[in-house]
Amino acid sequence: MLRWMVLCAIATPAAADTLVTTRTIRAQTVLELGDLGLISGKVDGALTAPEQAIGMEARVTLYPGRPIRQADLGPPAVINRNQIVPLAYLAGPLAILTEGRALARAGVGDSLRVMNLASRSTVTGRVRADGTVIVGP
Repeated sequence: MLRWMVLCAIATPAAADTLVTTRTIRAQTVLELGDLGLISGKVDGALTAPEQAIGMEARVTLYPGRPIRQADLGPPAVINRNQIVPLAYLAGPLAILTEGRALARAGVGDSLRVMNLASRSTVTGRVRADGTVIVGP
C-alpha cells in the first residue's frame, strides 16, 4: 500500500522591515547607526537593512519615520562646489592634465560638470576616489 504525504503550505505574508530615520537628517549628512531604525512592514522601493545606508550621504532631507529609498542616498561627496580639482583627459597613451572648478558637489563615480580654468569651457567627467575628474572616452 502506498502512503502519500500531503504538504500544505499556508500563504502568509513574509515578515519584512523597512529602514527609517530616527531624527531629521539634513541633506549632505553622512548616516550613522544611531540615525537609523526599523519599522515592521515592507514598503516598495525602501531599504530594508541599516548596512545599506550606514556611511552613505543623504541627498535630500530625511524625516523621522519615513522610509529611506536608495535614490535618497549616495556616496559621500569628495568634491565640493567651486573646489579646484585635477581634470584629466586620458585616451590610450595620450594624457592631458589641467585644473578645473567643480560646478556642483559629487561623490566617487558621480558625473560632474567642471569648468576648465585654462579654456573657460565646461566639460563633464566622472569623479575618481582621489578627487580627479576624468573626461573623455
